[in-house]
Amino acid sequence: MTSKRNKYKLFLDRSLSNSLAKQIGILAVLLAVALLLSFLFMSFSGCDWKSFCDSKDVKKWLLPIYLLIDSNALNVLYLGGKVHGWMLFVSSLTYLCGVVIFNGMLVGVITNAIGNRIEDHRNGLTHYLESGHYVIMGYDEMVPSIIEDIFSNDKEAFILLLTAVDAKIITERLKKSVAKHQMDQIIVNYGQRMAKEYYNEIHLEAAKEIFIVGNRSRSAHDAVNVECVDSICSYLKGTKVKQMPRRITCVFEDIDTYAAFKTSEIFGEVRDLNIEFVPYNFYSGWAQQVFVSRSYKEKRDPLTPIPYPSVYGNGIGPNDNRYVHLVFIGTTNFAVSFAMEAAHLFHFPNFDEKTKKPKTRITFIELNADKEMELFRTRNRHLFDIQDEDNFLDVEFEFIKGDVFSRAIQRQLDEWARDKEGRYLSIFLSMADQRNNFVMGMNMPDAVYDNEIPVFIRQDRSDNFVTNLRKADAKDPKNKEFKYSHVVDGKVVVEKRHGRYANVFPFGMEDMAYCTDEKALQRAKLINYLYNNIVDDHFPDFLVLNSIPKESLWADAEQYWRGLSVANKWSNLYCAYSIPCKLASLRVMRKLDPEDSSHDQDILTLEEGEQIGRVEHNRWNVEKLLMGYRKARKDEDKYEHDCLGGDHVKGNKKLFIHHDIRPFEELPESTRQLDLEIAKYIPWLLKMTD
Repeated sequence: MTSKRNKYKLFLDRSLSNSLAKQIGILAVLLAVALLLSFLFMSFSGCDWKSFCDSKDVKKWLLPIYLLIDSNALNVLYLGGKVHGWMLFVSSLTYLCGVVIFNGMLVGVITNAIGNRIEDHRNGLTHYLESGHYVIMGYDEMVPSIIEDIFSNDKEAFILLLTAVDAKIITERLKKSVAKHQMDQIIVNYGQRMAKEYYNEIHLEAAKEIFIVGNRSRSAHDAVNVECVDSICSYLKGTKVKQMPRRITCVFEDIDTYAAFKTSEIFGEVRDLNIEFVPYNFYSGWAQQVFVSRSYKEKRDPLTPIPYPSVYGNGIGPNDNRYVHLVFIGTTNFAVSFAMEAAHLFHFPNFDEKTKKPKTRITFIELNADKEMELFRTRNRHLFDIQDEDNFLDVEFEFIKGDVFSRAIQRQLDEWARDKEGRYLSIFLSMADQRNNFVMGMNMPDAVYDNEIPVFIRQDRSDNFVTNLRKADAKDPKNKEFKYSHVVDGKVVVEKRHGRYANVFPFGMEDMAYCTDEKALQRAKLINYLYNNIVDDHFPDFLVLNSIPKESLWADAEQYWRGLSVANKWSNLYCAYSIPCKLASLRVMRKLDPEDSSHDQDILTLEEGEQIGRVEHNRWNVEKLLMGYRKARKDEDKYEHDCLGGDHVKGNKKLFIHHDIRPFEELPESTRQLDLEIAKYIPWLLKMTD
């Protein structure tokens, strides 16, 4: 038990160390006591101090104060030579009290207050931002890329980083990745992301956006972030503010958790608050950068993105016999996430429903391929049900058991690399061991380098070595280009070539992980707008759309989007993500240069619309299967039973049973029409988001 004396000491120490107001209050009490004692001493001393005050024209109530605060007051009295002994004693005692309080304690309080203020700032205990700021909860290596993305969209943004880690450590880490002038707009505050008592201090309810990051290296990361979302919703419900944060982005580490939240309505409370909820995954985010954005940013020059090559060459048209072949070395989270994104995106008009060729092929090479295959099949059972039976999909997966360093696998890679007429090959080195990725990337079969096959190498942190290596081999510093000589029919043939490592690319760097695609999000919202305004199986006419004020149209699009289910949001997003791939095919069909975008907004011909419409349905089939939907059995199929319509079909869809998962030719005319409409409205989507 603590004694009363120790309790008083504890109270005093806490007051002096934690609160400037309490420090000043204690000082004021001591001053009042000193004044009272001074007045009492002079009153009972017997000296005629009142007459002295009259002779000096000093107010009687001011003399004790003068003696306390004026260091010359005692000197003036003493030099006067007419001070009574008691008067001199009382004056001296009062002056000594003043010296202690003002020259000692007051200076100490001020110095301590300044020191505490500085220390509180460094420790993240002072709060400055009240509204219009961005809040990042938690810290790991992907936070700098989130900050960079925020500043790229809002240069005047102020960012509040809430972390339970020492704020000084976090500040020093940020200085290594964030520009000096941007650090002035970042506030690091200490706090637990799940504790509501911190939310009021950081004015969470008045933030523009909230990013729940946590630390992905910690166990139960995803569960804690889900709990954090619940805490935020509970807090926001209890606040009386008109303007809520517009978006909550929550990072999920586990790819299965992430996949589940693409179709789950677990965060319905967020939607009820009129806040958009966005799940984000490190691995899928990188897949989007490689396949959709097709660029990455270096820390040394984030304003100049470095392009990634296309894995489908210059585009694939209806008469192209080649197919996309993605080879993943390893079955890590990176490999699985990239493969899933590729299956969503890479669909082309050369797929023939009769011959069921050519198909986008996704190959995993792994020493434990048999075990990994069963896990992958379990994750995507409905897709493999069709791949094993009907097989009308234009994407296929295969697993090859073997060690990538073995001669057998090396020979296989060499054979694929030589098949330039049959496939667009890309190799992804995504093993868990980073050293193995690098060793393999530097020692691929010669045909891989000679035929300029893109090789993507997973890097933990910096891209510098691989990027610099590629730049060095892109051109010979002396000759400006490499020349390769060989003999054909007895004559020397000279060809221009890049160097050995001119086509190696890094991916997966921790601090370059977060990259949003706002344009794709806008297009997804517009696609949903079109679906919400269908009349007689047709989207609104272009003349009608063009007559609607843009502000009004976008307001409606936002409103429709807010009320949309999570699964349908992702469906529209994947449709939007696929547009660049479709544009590449259209440019081939129009015999344009791969980089020529001048005709992208031209109206599609009937033939172009038919081809791209088929592509859209093939993409949609795979999308639904990967999102957990399954093909309807015969007894569930509305096309087999006229009585299964209306509410019956809607009910089945909510249970992830979809009757339209079938070949394009087997769809009724009205359903085929919507796929053709999507193709037809691509130019409008581009124009609205230009």
